[in-house]
Amino acid sequence: MDDLLTRLRAGLPPEALLTDPDVTASYAHDMASFCEAGSPAVVVLPSTTEQVQHVMRTATALRVPVVPQGARTGLSGAANASEGCVVLSLTRMDRILEIDPVDRIAVVEPGVVNAALSRAVGEHGLYYPPDPSSWEMCTIGGNIGTASGGLCCVKYGVTAEYVLGLDVVLADGRLLSTGRRTAKGVAGYDLTRLFVGSEGTLGIVVRAVLALRPKPPRQLVLAAEFPSASAACDAVCAVMERGHTPSLLELMDRTTVRAVNRLGRMGLPESTEALLLAAFDTPDPAADLAAVAELCTAAGATQVVPAEDAAESEMLLKARRMALTALEAVASATMIDDVCVPRSRLAAMLDGTAAIAAKYDLTIGVCAHAGDGNTHPVVCFDHTDPGESRRARESFDEIMALGLELGGTITGEHGVGVLKKEWLARELGPVGLELQRGIKHTFDPLGILNPGKVF
Repeated sequence: MDDLLTRLRAGLPPEALLTDPDVTASYAHDMASFCEAGSPAVVVLPSTTEQVQHVMRTATALRVPVVPQGARTGLSGAANASEGCVVLSLTRMDRILEIDPVDRIAVVEPGVVNAALSRAVGEHGLYYPPDPSSWEMCTIGGNIGTASGGLCCVKYGVTAEYVLGLDVVLADGRLLSTGRRTAKGVAGYDLTRLFVGSEGTLGIVVRAVLALRPKPPRQLVLAAEFPSASAACDAVCAVMERGHTPSLLELMDRTTVRAVNRLGRMGLPESTEALLLAAFDTPDPAADLAAVAELCTAAGATQVVPAEDAAESEMLLKARRMALTALEAVASATMIDDVCVPRSRLAAMLDGTAAIAAKYDLTIGVCAHAGDGNTHPVVCFDHTDPGESRRARESFDEIMALGLELGGTITGEHGVGVLKKEWLARELGPVGLELQRGIKHTFDPLGILNPGKVF
């Protein structure tokens, strides 16, 4: 420990090092439940690439594990500390280095908050689409590490589709630049995509070149009530089959709607079994919403209410963004699943989740990015009750098994981290797992980068 601190201090300013155990303990874990976390030896808050390189060279020399962190809003334990590790918190590297309206790119450091970037590029008439529900807190570096999604993925895609290039500090302290600033480029293997979603196990992102889009018109939102989740899913399938391109297509089940009302007094209809939100940011959103309203009615919607203006639309979006926080208030602990299935199997996923909740006598609320089949079943339980905690873990695993049976994946946007690593092998198979471990060894032969995560 003394040797580690001495070497770190040789290349870092005093304010970049945190060693008080009461302080470093607050950096031990992200927002996931049931994920083990160790006590960091030290927390480093670098402000430059050179400082990150110094940390990695020191860690390599002493064989000390390094756990990179952003805002710790993750939901898989990917940012949890390893015992005796260096936690590398990148939140002070928060500069927007460049916004280029001609090339439609932004160059940013990893600690830039998603919402701050969105507002900054908006001043130039541009738009950065990826928008996780935690966008007011989460950082671009964290979004890249977990390949985050968000509410608008149904139309605009996920984080990976907007990362053009990266500067990455490797395990031994070398600096690697990947990708490009150009609109096209196919030179060599796509190492940029390899780092997106790698959860800090291959290198430390210190700079990102991000693609931007022209800022779309303000979207209008429609809310449709359904007598069952399967009916709402029928509407989702109809919307997509007819070729519509909503900017948002979200679903909340009855449990989630009631939780949102309790937390935020939002006035959502509690008689509904499923509430579907659809939005368009087209030149004539009212016409698009009218077409979707007809499809919802045909699928069995009991009531369809288009928002009258942008303010009402924003209220509905606020309610959806509040969903996970509201479900967390239902019980003393939650486990948040992230299973993504083909849209055509969405109804089976929701019905199966309801059956699992009944089987284990648990409250499981579901909110979903319905347009891309990405569900978030939230298992609510009393963590002080050993029996209930055991049932929660078993139900969580059964939900993931159901997703795989339906042709889906264990994680659509939250990542593997600690929470799902035993399930990764089931999804990838032995050949896929062997190759991925080989890639990890190539980039991190000593195994010091975020050990115990993903595999």
